Amino acid sequence: MLDKPRIGVFVCECGINIAGTVDCDELTEWASTIPDVALAIKNRYTCAEPGQEEIKHYIREKNLNRVVVASCTPRMHESTFRNCCADTGLNPYLFEMANIREHCSWVHSHDREGATEKAKDIIKIAVARARFLEAQEELEVPVTRAALVVGAGIAGIQTSLDLADAGYQVYLVEREPSIGGLMTHINKSFPTMD
Repeated sequence: MLDKPRIGVFVCECGINIAGTVDCDELTEWASTIPDVALAIKNRYTCAEPGQEEIKHYIREKNLNRVVVASCTPRMHESTFRNCCADTGLNPYLFEMANIREHCSWVHSHDREGATEKAKDIIKIAVARARFLEAQEELEVPVTRAALVVGAGIAGIQTSLDLADAGYQVYLVEREPSIGGLMTHINKSFPTMD
């Protein structure tokens, strides 16, 4: 386990995508009061280069050992922020993302107060998860370019041929003493009627 969590929370306005509905100033101020949060900062576009540089700066300056970014969906920028953490020497798996754009501002566009309160809950949950994150190391596992095909019917035979053509070593197994499967019971086959 790492030292006591020193979590940095970075709230993204996403232009007006988030700030048009969620009160980002209130959210940032509130996030700074969460236990283990060493810093809460608001940024206009956190995914842009200046936003990433700000994260890197504060990781170093405030000795942050966990990062939470409250912005859009992880599908969009999780790898961006993980790489940003890694650039500072912080393990990229000590990063957590809180989706306040799709889950708050876009679905509660006519309820600023409700969207802001929901965003607080989402950030609080992300901070709670971040407390328990552990550094991870990616492993490279060698892959054997071989395939096992079970069943030597017409589909199994064709699959074996296709895999072999793609450069794989193929092991074709059949429980019966001969290959062909159901095709061995048919005396003529479409379209040639052979």
